[in-house]
Amino acid sequence: MPTALVTGAAGFIGSSLADALLDRGYTVRGMDNFETGRKVALEQLKGREDFTFEEADIRDADAMAALSDGVDYVFHQAAVPSVPRSVDDPVTTTDANCTGTATVLDAARKNDVDSVVVASSSSVYGSSEELPKVETMESNPESPYALSKYFTEKLALQCSDLYDIDTAALRYFNIFGPRQDPNGEYAAVIPKFIDLMLSGEQPVIYGDGEQSRDFTYIDNAIQANILAAESDVTGEAFNVGTGGRVTVNELVEILNDLLGTDIDPVHDDPRPGDVRHSHADISKARELLGYEPHIGFEKGLENTLEYYRDDGRR
Repeated sequence: MPTALVTGAAGFIGSSLADALLDRGYTVRGMDNFETGRKVALEQLKGREDFTFEEADIRDADAMAALSDGVDYVFHQAAVPSVPRSVDDPVTTTDANCTGTATVLDAARKNDVDSVVVASSSSVYGSSEELPKVETMESNPESPYALSKYFTEKLALQCSDLYDIDTAALRYFNIFGPRQDPNGEYAAVIPKFIDLMLSGEQPVIYGDGEQSRDFTYIDNAIQANILAAESDVTGEAFNVGTGGRVTVNELVEILNDLLGTDIDPVHDDPRPGDVRHSHADISKARELLGYEPHIGFEKGLENTLEYYRDDGRR
């Protein structure tokens, strides 16, 4: 079976992907600098025979050269996430996400890696009112984070033209699930809301709550990564979503139903850089990769809630 390098392996998506690859029979190398990753995310990987881990930074060319030597596939998940974080600190986001991606790709092509799959974002589309978002639409990144992801995918896809390496960029649409960090100022909305509402506290909605997202369960994102790496498709960007959307107000209502609570949210001013609506057209990924989201939003939310009820609130 193949050997894979997962950058950002201590992150929510990276650790979940590494676990799934091991289950599939892969040998997996993980790396992370713990700038946003968490050591607790690696607990389920400790002791697995075919998993090794190294603390390193994706901007370190020597480290990336060593880690990608002898690797078949690179799954580049490492990034400084969050639109609000990037608005507060555009320099760190740009340096990590842009310089880091260039370093990862350069090491991969020098080591004759077969395929690199990079994590992009639905934020590259911007706030165009046209829905659903289709890969042929013009990109309009409206935050430093979105711009860094636009660069990430463009650089990766360009590599398929310049070098003998297959690449794919996955435009994630609000991935959620177990192991996602609920803490901190820049925590994603679903784990943050679950954490607060399990404690009987009111979640904070920025704006009127009618903004909508194509919330996508983690297992679907993992499926897309594996399909992209193992396919012969190269030089393409793909939406990774469910093809539906839920408003933030509806999210609170559904959580109240699942929890048996009646907690009203608190509303605050909208945040700069946040897009109004996000909704994926996934027909391209279906056609070229055979991608099919197997776990819908409500089932994914139930799974996630169960995790945080049991042992995820750390």
